[in-house]
Amino acid sequence: MAESTKKGYSGIGGQAVLEGVMMKNGEKYAVAVRKPDGNITVEVEHYSGILHGSAINKIPFVRGIFNFIDSMVLGMRALNYSASFYDDESEKEARRDSKRVKNDSKSNGSSVIISIISLIIAIGLFVVLPTYLAGLFDKFVRNDSLVAIIEGVIRIVIFLGYIIFISCLKDIKRLYGYHGAEHKCINCIERGRLLTVKNVTRSSRFHKRCGTSFLYLVVFISVILFIFIRVDTMWLRLVVRVAMIPVIAGISYEILRLAGRYDNAFISIISAPGLWIQHLTTKEPDKHMIQVAISSVEAVFDWKAYLKEYYDYEVTDEMLREDEEEDHIKLNYKSKEVEKDEFSALKNPDETILEEDDWEDGPELDEPDEDDWED
Repeated sequence: MAESTKKGYSGIGGQAVLEGVMMKNGEKYAVAVRKPDGNITVEVEHYSGILHGSAINKIPFVRGIFNFIDSMVLGMRALNYSASFYDDESEKEARRDSKRVKNDSKSNGSSVIISIISLIIAIGLFVVLPTYLAGLFDKFVRNDSLVAIIEGVIRIVIFLGYIIFISCLKDIKRLYGYHGAEHKCINCIERGRLLTVKNVTRSSRFHKRCGTSFLYLVVFISVILFIFIRVDTMWLRLVVRVAMIPVIAGISYEILRLAGRYDNAFISIISAPGLWIQHLTTKEPDKHMIQVAISSVEAVFDWKAYLKEYYDYEVTDEMLREDEEEDHIKLNYKSKEVEKDEFSALKNPDETILEEDDWEDGPELDEPDEDDWED
């Protein structure tokens, strides 16, 4: 095996939300959202997790189960917060007292309930349905291993079909643009570059620690394990499949954790399919999306100190001056009809949109050369 090369691991991760990006660093997280009026708002809070301070968080293969649950709860909370800016007036009134993404019991309880419902739907679609459909072949295929392979193929087809279907939805395309902005910011930092719009634009939108890669690993590992775990009756087969989900999630988390820290031939091979799927779940962001992502990163992460620690150079004013004009975050959007239309579709029709004369012009970014883009 090729010698492993440790990467400049930043430890930050995130998620795209409605017209924004959530970034998390340790117990601190920030949700930056581009509001309907074009302004960027950033909310910073703390989330300790369901096993805060517990030794279980240090046990390999077990910690991944609870990290997965934490990710679902926090992700749902961030999505609800970002969506609150695009509610109609009656919904805004109802949310007035709970709009902030606080770590209180009410917010935590609702996020847990929604996460559990989402998990049940996912189990039905990606675990129960493939197992049931594969069971229909029992009468025609006598080889248990072949039936298990058929089940795995069905599971992969359903997973890819679901990804392709939702990637075609208009609103999801914008969400995937913010997903790309999130990845680009992390890649920009971990490659030792200044966190500027120009550098983020030229960074890769694919990252090995992505949640998409985690889901791919869950599906792939389940296919491998279920080939060797054989149960005759259908009901017991379903019970075993569901019971194995925490084990599979734990294994997937450890592999993804290694992929985020090291570069070697083995990591590249197992990460390749997940990176390929990210062609569907990420889109190239515009500069406004990148500005939002940068705002979220800077709220929870001192990237200048990180560059000093991992790449041994100080970020000076002279180094930033070249990109200063390009990176100035405008509070309003440029007067492009396409951008106005995209945002007006998300707004309440009763709300007034900015007049064209009120929209500020921002600097244009040069299109990066093909050689500047990462593979």
